Amino acid sequence: LRLVAVLRAVLEGEKAAVLKRDHHLPLSFHRRQEELKFGLGLQRLQHRVREIQALRDGAVGEELGLDGAVQSPAPGAAPQELPTLILEAVKELEAAKQQVLKRIQIWKRQQQLAGNGAIFEENLAPLQKRCENLVEVHFQLQQQVMGASAELGPELLARLLERFNEVLSSLVKR
Repeated sequence: LRLVAVLRAVLEGEKAAVLKRDHHLPLSFHRRQEELKFGLGLQRLQHRVREIQALRDGAVGEELGLDGAVQSPAPGAAPQELPTLILEAVKELEAAKQQVLKRIQIWKRQQQLAGNGAIFEENLAPLQKRCENLVEVHFQLQQQVMGASAELGPELLARLLERFNEVLSSLVKR
């Protein structure tokens, strides 16, 4: 009876360990969650670009007026909101870049481990699609910044262009 009790305790311990291990989420779930987070961030960034475009178009529309006469824009409207909105968009662009670079680093590490026999998914299409989408939004945002250069001022414009160049160069280098 002692032997049965010891075996039963060992088997129950192993059963608890297996159940504990299997309650963790699979790797595919984490990868899908990461893809969804990146997609959401990219959509938010695209929305920011559209907001900047709408704000710029609204500022131009206010200056010209409906009858073609030049009017002054409402005090404190577009000139103060536009730089803030652009800075937030650039911050989100840099965050999305970090997500892409993290995913590239994971892919590189998996490639290294594949040399030791680990399972490796060689499909680069999702990673390439991420990079292409990010670069597309990068250029759209940079175009909006260049179009709003008069409202931003030379100092802020130079800092923003430097940040754009850093984003693009880090993507290309890695």
